[in-house]
Order: sequence, then C-alpha cells, then structure tokens
Amino acid sequence: MPSGGFRIRWWWTLPAIALALLIAFLIILQLDRPHHSLPVLGQVPSFVMADQDGRPFGRDNLLGRFSVVDFFFTSCPGACPIMGNNMIRVYQAFKGSGQVRCVSISVDPERDSLATLRAYSRRWGVDDDGWVFLRAPLDSVVLLCEKGFMMPAEGLPGGHTTRFALVDTAGRIRGYYDGLDSAAVALLESHLHQLINE
Repeated sequence: MPSGGFRIRWWWTLPAIALALLIAFLIILQLDRPHHSLPVLGQVPSFVMADQDGRPFGRDNLLGRFSVVDFFFTSCPGACPIMGNNMIRVYQAFKGSGQVRCVSISVDPERDSLATLRAYSRRWGVDDDGWVFLRAPLDSVVLLCEKGFMMPAEGLPGGHTTRFALVDTAGRIRGYYDGLDSAAVALLESHLHQLINE
C-alpha cells in the first residue's frame, strides 16, 4: 500500500516536470533569438558630396551596405580624435567584410580640402573604401546634418554633433550612439551584428 501511494504521488509530478521542461525550452529558444528589431528613426535624403579622392558619393552609395556616419573636422583638437579612435574601432572590426562602411563628413570644408582629407585618411591607416571622408559646401553639410540625420549643426565647426548614426542597407537611420563613449560604440557594434544577421 505505501508503495502504491508513492506511485500515485510520482505520477502526479509528471505534469509539473513536463511544464518545467517546456518553460526551460522556451527560455533557451528566446535567448537564441536575436534581440528585438531596431526601430526606424528616419530616412537619409538624397545628397551628393565628394570623397577624399574627389569621387562623387551620395545616398545611393549608402544603399546595400550598413553605414556608420559622423560629422567631424580634421583640425578638431578635442572631440574628433576620440571619435576617430572609436570610428576606427568599427572600421577595423568589419574591415574586409564588404558589409559595413564608415562615413565621416567634414563640417569645415574651407580648411578640409580633398588633399587634407586624403592625408587624414592615411593617418588613420585607411586603405580601402570601408571608411570614406566627405566634403561639400557648408550649407549642404548643415542641411544634411539637421534635416537628414536630425542632429544639431550649430556653431560649426567646433559645435558639431559627436553622435554616430547607424544607417541600414535601405538608407534608413536605425540608431544614434555617443561617439565619445566606448560602451556606446560597443553597443553600436552589437547592433551592427544584429542587423547583419537579421
């Protein structure tokens, strides 16, 4: 009789065990899935500038690859070297993949000639099209920054934004990250991997 009672209690635990296994399986399934999709924050408008080699570069060049975009100037003594160190980290992390391009747009076109931008790109060790440096008249740069990327462009060149914008392969803005903060740049890299794997 005691053994029969034990068997009844044991059988009653089977549904609880099955439920626990099901919950564990669902948790593992959730962990294996990518994080929630990044929101679409805007659309990059049509634009055309010149890259450091004098070739036209515009919105169409953003399509088909993920882009990390920032605004800078080569003689910047403060924020830009830090931003450059964080941008080259992204450049090197995805170099040779053909999936990610870094795009730096000068907010000081008067001093940042194409020759200056070429020398600046060499200083960072850029030897492919994975990081381009763009130049255009200042009013075009301000328009793109404020209306296109929805970032402030006041008191240039010194007052430029220090945020990085993440653009997807369809030219849509998917995130903004503090270009001065290594943790924010690590999150950007994580989001790039997430978008690539979606």
